[in-house]
Amino acid sequence: MRFYLNDMLYAISYALDNVEREYRGISLHHAERVAYMSVQMGRAYGLDTTALMNLAVVGVLHDNAFTEYYKMLDKIPTLMDGRPGMSPDEMAAAIRPHCEMGERNVKVLPFYSDIKNAVLFHHENADGSGAFGISADETPLYARLLQLSDQLDNQFILEYVDEHTYKKIIDYLEENVDHLFTREMVDLFRSAFPEPMKGTLSYAMIRQMLQGDLPHVLEEYNAADVRGLATVIARIIDYKSKFTCTHSLGIARKSSEMGHYLGYDEELCTKLYLAGALHDVGKLTIPSDILEKPDRLTEREFSVMKTHAIASWNILRTIDGLDDVVDWACMHHEKLNGSGYPFGRTADQLCRNARLLCCTDIYQALREERPYKEAISHDQAISVMREMVANGLIDAELTEAMDKCFSGRN
Repeated sequence: MRFYLNDMLYAISYALDNVEREYRGISLHHAERVAYMSVQMGRAYGLDTTALMNLAVVGVLHDNAFTEYYKMLDKIPTLMDGRPGMSPDEMAAAIRPHCEMGERNVKVLPFYSDIKNAVLFHHENADGSGAFGISADETPLYARLLQLSDQLDNQFILEYVDEHTYKKIIDYLEENVDHLFTREMVDLFRSAFPEPMKGTLSYAMIRQMLQGDLPHVLEEYNAADVRGLATVIARIIDYKSKFTCTHSLGIARKSSEMGHYLGYDEELCTKLYLAGALHDVGKLTIPSDILEKPDRLTEREFSVMKTHAIASWNILRTIDGLDDVVDWACMHHEKLNGSGYPFGRTADQLCRNARLLCCTDIYQALREERPYKEAISHDQAISVMREMVANGLIDAELTEAMDKCFSGRN
């Protein structure tokens, strides 16, 4: 299966940034700013192109476990930002799970050996006062680059750095040499950014420079790599809400299983798995008070919720090489009679695999418990879906195939 991995990871990082903005107040495109600063410092260090590409990827994914980590916490503000009265040891203990979860997730990347422990140790300080208490000498280069970039983006508004802000940044770095940062890392930053970065760290400039400076390569990935990556993405999406913590993974598995039942080859089944994993990425842009509401949504709230489908489209359409997968994923709320969303497509505009995702999403939702409804049995779910077929909403053939494929399950 061939696609541009960097495009996918940039897309997911943007979706994650929406979560961090909601929970921590960080401005959008935090992950890409961290990636860009790390890459520029890595270039000043003398890293080759492959190493810089890997650094960019780990930069955009450094906070990949944020949604899962947040669910461990009692309330905002998050422990990553600290709470009054917390000792340094308590802060370190609070941050560790965020790092450990993120490192676990990036282990599925095909080049993991090159970025090992970069996410795990990106909250380490030069003097050993960080999350795991290791010094700069024990911390991998990638982690040290990420840590400085992450600290700066948390401390300063970097979209437009004028002379005054640049001086404050340099003063902050110099004041924290041998505490937060090594002299080497501070000098690398000053070498990579010798003058104010006016406009340099705006989103448009970052994407242009990252894509212009680093090769945009169409790579072949095997089924295991794709499924591993898709599983991580599904986990990131599903942890936004405790009510749907296995939904995307369930869609991925059932869509792939349906593909096998219908006689598809392994590559097509893997594409269906990926589409299922990605289908709700737009929900990362939906406010948590709507996603987590324990009752049925009001009409206004449901209108907001429905925007997740077009948000998924806007996020995923930037991925070159996955046009069919993105189309299937983002059409999961369309209906054959044109009454669905986000585009109101009709039967002649919905291919078989887009229809399959529609059916799988409905089946999975019916089988899942929600605060406002009980989970129902397989037979009950199929009965509901047959009514939808009779009303011209979903595909009859795929509904019957789903009945046979999943029959006998509680």
